[in-house]
Amino acid sequence: MTVRILAAGDEFVGTGLLTGAVRQELGTVPAGPGDPEFTELVLPWPIEPFGPVGNVREASGTEELMIEAIADAEAAVTQMAPFTEKVFAAAPHLRLVAVCRGGPVNVDLDAATAAGVAVTYAPGRNAAAAAEFAVGMILAAMRRISTSSAELLAGTWRGDYYAYANAGVELEGTTVGLVGYGAIGSRVARVLVAFGARVLVSDPFADPARITDDGAEPVELEDLLRRSAVVSLHARLTEGTRHLIDAERLALMPEGAVLVNTARGGLMDYAPLPEALRSGRLGALALDVYDVEPPPADWALREAPNVIATPHLAGASRQTAERAARIVAADVGRYHRGEALAFLANPAVLDR
Repeated sequence: MTVRILAAGDEFVGTGLLTGAVRQELGTVPAGPGDPEFTELVLPWPIEPFGPVGNVREASGTEELMIEAIADAEAAVTQMAPFTEKVFAAAPHLRLVAVCRGGPVNVDLDAATAAGVAVTYAPGRNAAAAAEFAVGMILAAMRRISTSSAELLAGTWRGDYYAYANAGVELEGTTVGLVGYGAIGSRVARVLVAFGARVLVSDPFADPARITDDGAEPVELEDLLRRSAVVSLHARLTEGTRHLIDAERLALMPEGAVLVNTARGGLMDYAPLPEALRSGRLGALALDVYDVEPPPADWALREAPNVIATPHLAGASRQTAERAARIVAADVGRYHRGEALAFLANPAVLDR
């Protein structure tokens, strides 16, 4: 039986990746017997930043574009397409939205449940890429890799970085605190332990025995901040974690500590950071995420010392895109075969 599917790809998880993964999962070939019938859409992310669309956040495209494309689709696979109340109202045949992200923040889950649409997502699809990137940022900040490179390319040879007072610090023997111990944080911990670092972990939802088995030490957040020469954030952004690192908690960190955020910009209050860097309270700051993306032209951290900043690249690996497409395609296959979905975000829909 043919299933009609909207494949709303973008410039990272492309439409071709999505359709190819679904065809492989369903055991079909283009134009073959039982081949799914695709409507294909290409969204402009990441060439154009994501943002709020309707009543959902971090989406790409428009409600009007989606309403035109959704038509009689029974399932949709996407990373960034906005699924709002208006879109669900225009899609009476829709029963499944499979989002290849760690959380379906581009979907109005209440509206989906009311419409009888199951929403699935792709946890862990970028865990390897994001963990590798976080470790790279830690190393870059501790050893002045990116800042010294930029200075050299600009014509300045910083021989004074070899002076004892200015020299970097090794990971071996250094205490590194990880805030959050999900798929990414736990990978980072295992890598840091292999480097010889002492790893502290603060995560009220993580199993302390698992943390200990990985060679790390579970602690409370304030204890972690006081003891860590490097702090790396890996928590989810919720109302409870917004501005988790504020001026008060920043003041708990040792003088000259390194702060790394490759998780979510909202985890930190950015206002106290420029002065913390200028005063030496922070020795270095490494960021891949921001409270406003992209940062504005008058962003105060542009003029602050010892800042490493990348444009939200932690999860940007080809393997992440391929893995994400396979994960959502697998749930399309489960739906098609009448099996339980693996990563259901709105289990209340089962009551409908």
